[in-house]
Amino acid sequence: MTEITPEQFLQTIEDPQRRADCTRIHDMMLAASDWPAKMWGPCVIGYSSYKYKYPSGHSGETFRIGVANRKNQITLYILWYPDKDDPLLAKLGKHKIGKGCLYIKRLSDIDESVLEQLIARAVREFGQRHEIVE
Repeated sequence: MTEITPEQFLQTIEDPQRRADCTRIHDMMLAASDWPAKMWGPCVIGYSSYKYKYPSGHSGETFRIGVANRKNQITLYILWYPDKDDPLLAKLGKHKIGKGCLYIKRLSDIDESVLEQLIARAVREFGQRHEIVE
């Protein structure tokens, strides 16, 4: 974690459109979750946190949902075990998915109301998909 606030980090994003997009996504995540936000490294804003432990014994702590400004895209950590036939993803617009991640280039490429639904679902279903060790 870093000492700067998410709001300070957002102001350091050089590209004005990327800065506006990341700020809007940050606002969506705060509104959907009401969880505190903090920096998890130099470019990831994480919301809330939890401790986990896998059956293998590996354990750690990470954020519940998050957003990162990466070089070529915006990464949203909201798709826990994504379903390729997800009806919301089918309506989202131009995006890619990875293991637990949604990748977009810009908000103008997607339907923001669908993104808000995806974020709300990630918040709502979080505890159903992860074993949380407090």
